[in-house]
Amino acid sequence: MLSAQLVRRPFSMAGRVCLSRSSAGSGTVGPVEAVIRTKLEQALSPEVLELRNESGGHAVPPGSETHFRVAVVSSRFEGLSPLQRHRLVHAALAEELAGPVHALAIQARTPAQWRENPQLDASPPCLGGSKKTRGIP
Repeated sequence: MLSAQLVRRPFSMAGRVCLSRSSAGSGTVGPVEAVIRTKLEQALSPEVLELRNESGGHAVPPGSETHFRVAVVSSRFEGLSPLQRHRLVHAALAEELAGPVHALAIQARTPAQWRENPQLDASPPCLGGSKKTRGIP
């Protein structure tokens, strides 16, 4: 699996952490990733927003922006169930999820939860293809 490359980008809100990780290895932020970041910042005012484009680890053309993993840490999640938190993220990214984004893994945490485990989980390797091509009924 390709190792993630950390891209540090300036963030305009004081006291906030904003990181991008590209599994594609290019270190560049594409237009879909930029829109995802902007929409989550506007909708959730996160204290931490880590976004990883994991498309490079899947059976998609080079430079694709179809598979993402995101860690969103926001006080807006206080008192909400994991399902309610995910619904907030999905609502913010409805257009992207209906179009170019095929997969989105979400870690939606409160600031206290993030302090206990401040890292973005790793995704399992892509098996590639479909169940039919792997011989699974």
